[in-house]
Amino acid sequence: MSDILLAFKAGRAFRRENSNTVEPSPTKGAILLTAGEDGLFHFTWKNRTTNVVDEDLILFPGDASFVKVPQASGRTYVLKFSSSDQRHFFWLQDASTTRDEEFVANINRLLEDPESNLVWNTAGTETAVSQSQASTSAQPAASAASSSNSATAPLIPPEQLAQLQALLSGSRSTPATPEYSLTDILTPANLGPLFTSHPELIQTLFPHLPPDLPVPPSAEALQRIINSPQFRAAVSNFDQALRTGLLGGLVRTLGLPEEAGTGIEPFLRAVQEEANKGRAPGDDRMDTD
Repeated sequence: MSDILLAFKAGRAFRRENSNTVEPSPTKGAILLTAGEDGLFHFTWKNRTTNVVDEDLILFPGDASFVKVPQASGRTYVLKFSSSDQRHFFWLQDASTTRDEEFVANINRLLEDPESNLVWNTAGTETAVSQSQASTSAQPAASAASSSNSATAPLIPPEQLAQLQALLSGSRSTPATPEYSLTDILTPANLGPLFTSHPELIQTLFPHLPPDLPVPPSAEALQRIINSPQFRAAVSNFDQALRTGLLGGLVRTLGLPEEAGTGIEPFLRAVQEEANKGRAPGDDRMDTD
């Protein structure tokens, strides 16, 4: 299986015939930068409607760059090469534009060196972390978030949980809620109490923890993990990967339905449904500790 180094929502764009005008295609897609099973670095474009990879480019370090197209809208970019006249145009499709510069900077880091550390603006500070560290550190967070017992409920702060339930209830009278972010939910303040109030979670998370932890792992060891810059960056990477809508296969391994991997809201919805399964019949209260 190929290792995904970076993934984000993006559509393709095409140059109008006999002109320099570049027009975006409305087809929903995603760009994935991967380290392939063949040992090569791949830049692929995947149709998010059909789930089919329509472009698969093998790139060599330092040969390509991802830059803004001045003759098009501000979110249109071109993948161009120093060794040829190839041009591939794309436009960023994430609903928010706030992370555009981060995505583009990280793309170009990987295009220059596929083993580069990615840099994300996490909790107001820039954090660099390699993808291998990120995937290892993210496993406890993803596993804790998908646990089917009632201990998952405190992962979401009460005020955000109330907003989420109002959103999922379909009430038309509630005001629009802000976009959720896992970096605001999977924080040390929210996760830390789980390891002391629900020690059974430690054993549940054990298969997903780094191999150099003491055996059996302690609540203190897990506290060190969730307070580390690597963990915070990993949560940010997992958040961004969820926003691509391409994590159906991953979330199935966590016991969640495939649709939970199509975005932040479906993921939180699935976590809440799993938490509800662990409650006694007729118990509608929310855990707040």
